[in-house]
Amino acid sequence: MAMPASRPEIGIDVAKDDLVIHLQDLNQTVTIDNTPQAIRQWLATLPKGCDIAIEATSTYHLDITERAHAKGHRVYVVDGYRLSNYRKGVGGRAKTDLADAQLLARYLRREKDELRPWSPPPKAYRVLQSLLRRRAALVKARTALRQSLSGEPELKAPLQALIAEMDRIDTLIQKRLKSAVRAAGLQTQVQRCDAIDGVGELTATALVMAFLRGDFKNSDAFVAFLGLDVRVRDSGKLTGKRKLTKQGDTEVRRLLHCAAMSASRHPVWRAFYQRYRDRGLHTTQALVILARKIARTAFALMKQQQEYCPAKLF
Repeated sequence: MAMPASRPEIGIDVAKDDLVIHLQDLNQTVTIDNTPQAIRQWLATLPKGCDIAIEATSTYHLDITERAHAKGHRVYVVDGYRLSNYRKGVGGRAKTDLADAQLLARYLRREKDELRPWSPPPKAYRVLQSLLRRRAALVKARTALRQSLSGEPELKAPLQALIAEMDRIDTLIQKRLKSAVRAAGLQTQVQRCDAIDGVGELTATALVMAFLRGDFKNSDAFVAFLGLDVRVRDSGKLTGKRKLTKQGDTEVRRLLHCAAMSASRHPVWRAFYQRYRDRGLHTTQALVILARKIARTAFALMKQQQEYCPAKLF
């Protein structure tokens, strides 16, 4: 019986201006410009059916990822935090572009069976994520300006004018979000989530956006995607401190935290929140649990196409 041919394995370290590429089977490394033309030319030299590990960045890895996937290659996007821990685990002492490309190829060869290949997200997901992230940057800058300049009386008038303009941009972004939701036919899903006590339209839109990204088997998978699952570190009789993995979208978690703060004062959620406070949990811990519960509720509504009913929660 003939043995199946092995798939070539490639690691790519991504930067704004260039891509450092390590071909594991040939033990060769090349550097190309991170431009569409250079990427097209390099992909044309590859054999069919390669496995490619690419380091995740903010946006610089998207072009090579999408083009490689469109060519029929199997692409794995590796989180930088995970790669950093892997480097420490294998005793890596250097962090250079070349070393990272080689490390990605090594990580792919040894951990491939545990990794999930990248798949392109729906168009609506990208549009909503882009708008939500831009609004998050605007809100952060607006808050920083208010805190930094509020103590200067002579700057009060210009600050108010600047904040008013930023508020106008915020309104425009929210209008674009609503238009994107309508264009994608997601109004019903957003309304389902918006009906949850404590959840506003922005948070509902963020939850629907996250739901679009994958076919989640259950609410645990959805919570893990949001980065609200807990990392456990126990050994023998030692019980380590629990922390959130924070692997998902930061802005979705921020909006869920705000929703939890609002929900904790609502009659429907107040008893749920207070129960954990009475156990001795800190405010933030109880709010995280409440945010997780809200995310699970939203997932159930979207998955089962049902309307929100507070009586079924408890």
